[in-house]
Amino acid sequence: MAGKYIPRSKSRTTLFLFLLAFSLLFILFSLSPLRSPLLSPTNVHVPDAETSFVASLDRFLAAAPSPHSLSDDTAHAGQEDLITKLDDAVYGSEMDRLYSDPYYPLSLPLRVYVYDMPPKFTYDLLRLFKKTYRDTSNLTSNGSPVHRLIEQHSIDYWLWADLIAPQSERLLNSVVRVHRQEEADLFYVPFFTTISFFLMEKQQCKALYREALKWITDQPAWKRSGGRDHIIPVHHPWSFKSVRKFVKNAIWLLPDMDSTGNWYKPGQVFLEKDLILPYVPNLDLCDARCLTESRPKRNMLLFFRGRLKRNAGGKIRSKLVAELSGADGVSIEEGTAGDGGKEAAQIGMRKSLFCLSPAGDTPSSARLFDAIVSGCIPVIISDELELPFEGILDYRKIALFISSNDAVKPGWLLKYLKGIRPAHIKEMQQNLAKYSRHFLYSSPAQPLGPEDLVWKMMAGKLVNIKLHTRRSQRVVEGSRNLCTCECRPANITNTASMIS
Repeated sequence: MAGKYIPRSKSRTTLFLFLLAFSLLFILFSLSPLRSPLLSPTNVHVPDAETSFVASLDRFLAAAPSPHSLSDDTAHAGQEDLITKLDDAVYGSEMDRLYSDPYYPLSLPLRVYVYDMPPKFTYDLLRLFKKTYRDTSNLTSNGSPVHRLIEQHSIDYWLWADLIAPQSERLLNSVVRVHRQEEADLFYVPFFTTISFFLMEKQQCKALYREALKWITDQPAWKRSGGRDHIIPVHHPWSFKSVRKFVKNAIWLLPDMDSTGNWYKPGQVFLEKDLILPYVPNLDLCDARCLTESRPKRNMLLFFRGRLKRNAGGKIRSKLVAELSGADGVSIEEGTAGDGGKEAAQIGMRKSLFCLSPAGDTPSSARLFDAIVSGCIPVIISDELELPFEGILDYRKIALFISSNDAVKPGWLLKYLKGIRPAHIKEMQQNLAKYSRHFLYSSPAQPLGPEDLVWKMMAGKLVNIKLHTRRSQRVVEGSRNLCTCECRPANITNTASMIS
């Protein structure tokens, strides 16, 4: 049977409409966020992203404003009425958002007010680091290079540099800087507590801490909330220690939490209030090509390079050394974080399947993140360890968690590692390649990088922050006894079976 005749003009119209629809779909698909290279799991960062703290700092300071052109948020006496005015303005702003945004206060981006602190708390300290960082003889009491420690804990720089960058140069959609305090969800305090601790004389540093404390707590926004909506970076466990008890309501940016009382007093830090941030890795990223090339060369079972004897929770190290030293397929080396140590650690991690990550003086160390960016599966032996962004990331997919009791049993650890299936090792290595981007600080800050995950985690705290702020404003001081006991169970590692 002959087909139905279609007039040529109608045929051409149909073809034109089809091609037009196809073109529109192609354009829309090309512009879709799902196609964005920034969100591709294999694309860790754009080519011009700078991940070196020193190189990024050089560029940052070269573009820094002169001291005379800087604004200053310093509060002055007689500002009691400003607290009331700010509170009224905040109420108006929040009601506008409540009735106009159906997702408020859960929606992103977070609105962050960045304080303009005097240069002695910010730019002057960054310049002090730049001026002195080549002094390799500057060591801590245990022999660690001071400036490398500052780099490891430089999260305060990376966050601040991104927040104050021109909006046209920023890539993150999770946070926006606001310039009116009543519009802010949170307040960022850009004081470089770690640089001041390590590079200033002890009494000079304590004096600067007291000045910073007075400056912060004099702010009307601080007085309004008791500091509950203020973010303070205290990423080194010694930093800001002499005055921390006066700012315990604020959100602290920490490397970990320690329940022993060696670093933080009871009631000062807890997961509901504070945020754990990763150390800045000391080693270079082993990218997708590097991981592919290194996979057949990983003939070492287990690698560790670092201090073999530590205090507090780090006493586990000496027991592990006694148990593992000399074993076939295991490399245990004494070492520090200097240039020679970096090269040796990088070579060792890229030749190994597993990298030992035991507790040190504190529950965490930068070694964990060195292993992640090196494609070496971390073997975590630290029962008190808390991990960054664990509300978003599942570390069981990239790391092994071993209880201290199991780890020191004769022959137990090596038998456990040798029993893990090759298919499971390969899967974890592939996950490491995806996860590494979450631990690379950079300028500009990258989507799904650590700076981005900070604000995604902060968004989850916001309702609770507002709850406690408003409650504190209405409850009569001392009207109710507060429970100050630690009621949470101990953080005891459960060794998960990966063998079957």
